[in-house]
Amino acid sequence: MALTPELQGYYCDLHVHIGRTSAGQAVKISGSRNLTFAGIAKEAAERKGIELIGIIDSHSPGVLHDIHQSLESGEMSVADGGGIAYRGTTILLGSEIEIREPGHKECHVLAFMPDLTAMEDFSGWMGRHMRNINLSSQRLYASSRDLQDEIYGRGGILIPAHIFTPHKGLYGCAAERMAELFDLERIAAVELGLSADSEMAGYISELDGYSFVTNSDAHSLGKIGREYNLIELAGPSFKELRMALERKDGRRVSANFGLNPRLGKYHRTYCAACGSIIDEAYATSERCPYCGSQKLVKGVFDRILDIADRETPVIPDYRPPYHYQVPLEFIPGLGKAKMNALLQAFGTEMNILHRAAEADLAAVAGAELAGQIVLARTGKLSLSAGGGGTYGKVMKQDKL
Repeated sequence: MALTPELQGYYCDLHVHIGRTSAGQAVKISGSRNLTFAGIAKEAAERKGIELIGIIDSHSPGVLHDIHQSLESGEMSVADGGGIAYRGTTILLGSEIEIREPGHKECHVLAFMPDLTAMEDFSGWMGRHMRNINLSSQRLYASSRDLQDEIYGRGGILIPAHIFTPHKGLYGCAAERMAELFDLERIAAVELGLSADSEMAGYISELDGYSFVTNSDAHSLGKIGREYNLIELAGPSFKELRMALERKDGRRVSANFGLNPRLGKYHRTYCAACGSIIDEAYATSERCPYCGSQKLVKGVFDRILDIADRETPVIPDYRPPYHYQVPLEFIPGLGKAKMNALLQAFGTEMNILHRAAEADLAAVAGAELAGQIVLARTGKLSLSAGGGGTYGKVMKQDKL
């Protein structure tokens, strides 16, 4: 009789970009130069404490070359169950892809492959349907269902990315329903993005059956883990993640940790002409109440209300809690010196955010900052709303 494996929670961020290859070749143009495959692995394992991380530019031939070099040098190894292992962290090999179906705007999806061989084969196929396979988030000149065939035919999984954002989010700009673009049976999960939470997604019944993940979409090392998940697994690997998204044999997403939607840079409708965030009372207007322009970009919350098929959100019983958590970099007064002192004392950012007692934090960084960190854990910091491509802000607390 087979023994049931012991499960434990692993911190997981599935959406991190490559800025450059080790040879300096650009992959994500807007990404930092130190966002290399090796640099991300080191940051996740040693500073962030992220134990399962998805690098979503692994299809790029230059990145594939870097992966091979890391394996051949012995710095990394193939993880049991799929992925690349580095010092207690497993890297999942993924790709962010832009699709555009006739009659729809473009949107982004994440594809993850079970191993390096499958990713290399998938990269070869995409290279025949893309103008530049070397770069991140490129347009695929094939249908969305053909893409599903290619992903699932190689044992991979598909996750629509940042689904509510007005720029290349599936619901945000491409369609009112996912079924317009995809076979719903071949969707592994959906990514909420930086301006939405589980309750907001609960306005759309089509999403009831899917696991939700929320990820950083990091374009720099510091942004890794600004949103992440706690996932119950027998170990960090592709196979275990797939089981968790399917909620099989006790594996599951047990918590989402993300920005309060008010901090998201696309939370509210804004005017592209004058840059004003539109007050809720005027969000359904066709013109900006401040300058009269019709160049309004629908914010995430307003878009969700527009396409909702429910008057109130529904959250299924299996849905994990969504914790509003402010990343450490957002906390006023937490500079580089104090951050380094905290890391030296507690090891990783996950330890600072989840495991260190307030008294221990205060002994290193002072009572005021310790109090701010504890408030950040529970989403109780005062916030200003984001919009127009600008993040909201954490307001300085007068008294803790």
